[in-house]
Amino acid sequence: MIIAWLAIAVISFVLGFALNQLFPADYKWFMRLRRPRWLTFEGAIPFIWISIFICGITSAAFLWEAQPNTVNTWLLMAGYAIVEIAILSYTPVLTRLRNVRAGAIAGAIGFILGLILTPLVWQFSSLAGWLLVPYLLWSPVGTYVTWVMARLNPPEV
Repeated sequence: MIIAWLAIAVISFVLGFALNQLFPADYKWFMRLRRPRWLTFEGAIPFIWISIFICGITSAAFLWEAQPNTVNTWLLMAGYAIVEIAILSYTPVLTRLRNVRAGAIAGAIGFILGLILTPLVWQFSSLAGWLLVPYLLWSPVGTYVTWVMARLNPPEV
């Protein structure tokens, strides 16, 4: 289990690092955006995402342990990678396009992909499926916050 977890964690980190290098984000622009007054938990968001990624990595490791090295498992691992890419695309899509609505759409796409992946994973490991639930609970919150921010920050022309 430790080796599968470690391998999946390293692959996830490398994928995230590579995407960040290929598509750097404009964080200064993002930090200047107006936010809703009720967004008092913004400081917790990085920790929420770290927890979600740990749950996702652990989910993939449990799935691998339940069905090691099968075609189905490899396909589901590709599904995990696709969901991770969708999640990580949020920031570069939002900041490179300087369009908050595009970020909300990217977030919604990630949620839909997570909704597709979770029941597929659940067929092989209910524990792996449960570990994807935090993402399914948080993603609509993050997408909603972004959607509200889109109304507060119309696209630049």
